[in-house]
Amino acid sequence: MIRSLQRDRLTRYGFALFFVVLMSGCKSIATQATGAQTDLVYVGTQDSRIHALRLDTSTGKLDTIGVVASGTRSTWVTSHPQLPVLYAVDDDNSREGSVTAYAVNRATGALTKMNAVLAGGTGTTNLLLDTPATTLLAANYGSGSVSSIVVQPDGSLGPLVSTVKETGSGPNRRQASAHAHSAVVDPSGRYVLVPDFGADRVFVYGFDRTTHALSADDNVHAFAVPPGSGPRHLAFGSSGQFVYLLTELSAEIMVLRWDASKGRLSPVQTLPVTSESFKGVKSGAEIAVSRDGRFVYVENRAENELVVYRVDGESGMLSLIQRTSSGGEKPWGFAIGPSGKWMLVANQQNGKVNVFAIDSSSGKLSNTGESADMPTPVAIDFVQ
Repeated sequence: MIRSLQRDRLTRYGFALFFVVLMSGCKSIATQATGAQTDLVYVGTQDSRIHALRLDTSTGKLDTIGVVASGTRSTWVTSHPQLPVLYAVDDDNSREGSVTAYAVNRATGALTKMNAVLAGGTGTTNLLLDTPATTLLAANYGSGSVSSIVVQPDGSLGPLVSTVKETGSGPNRRQASAHAHSAVVDPSGRYVLVPDFGADRVFVYGFDRTTHALSADDNVHAFAVPPGSGPRHLAFGSSGQFVYLLTELSAEIMVLRWDASKGRLSPVQTLPVTSESFKGVKSGAEIAVSRDGRFVYVENRAENELVVYRVDGESGMLSLIQRTSSGGEKPWGFAIGPSGKWMLVANQQNGKVNVFAIDSSSGKLSNTGESADMPTPVAIDFVQ
């Protein structure tokens, strides 16, 4: 009798399993039949969850997959350009910051934790993967430090190699100490530039791609911005000769000339991100250069705007060409897709991720009307 019941259960289980596999196969075949090309999109939030979306690269249609990781305050995510691996910070100031590597299931969007490494500071807020050196740079906002971490051939995290900690302060109440906000490797691969929100400096560190190590005392020079500016993020232009620095507190975009032979920055131009009529509290959030180097995109968090500038190829100087609504409230981060056709914008306050089309000729943005809802989205990245 018992064996009969077991056989019955196994039969029913086998049929159910066959049905699931069959339906999954049909869904896969249907997807292939449509020929749709999609990118996976991962969104870091302030509520200790990572959400996944899927973007149709032909139409801009956005589909929600759902929550794929939880437990750490993953306010910044970045992907490996060659491997299906996602990296996420934990910027909970109540404990030492860390970085987690996740394996990406391209078919479903699911994440599987590979491993985690301490980031050498508190409030880990930003990551950058230097692919030639297989080095992950982690900016620790709380402790005012930047660390370098080895990335293994399979995309998992190796040891923390070096940490450089700074001091400094500014006149704003939020600038009581150094706060490293991001880190970018220069085109030569010899330096790392670190906008420090608290110290009102862009620190320039030596970088050894062979050893993965950062150095603060090898022919390097910090660039000072006006007190109270609060440097946040920066991006190199396509020629590598110019740097576009966004400040948070003064909400300005600074064009700086980069001399890689000396590791020095020098000023070229400064433009306000906010409109002339704006009288409130300023706040710059994110900056990126278009894939062809002809345009610079900036988030104006104070006015819920995206701002677009044209780049002069010779001088590196910028001219304003567009101001447009971010499609929500408090735009905190954005990412341009691998095709260069789409920008996804994380509006933190009202919990919306909006899809914008990028005109390749004019550089201008247009809201497609596609969006996804989730609590406190702040950072976005793509996995192809």
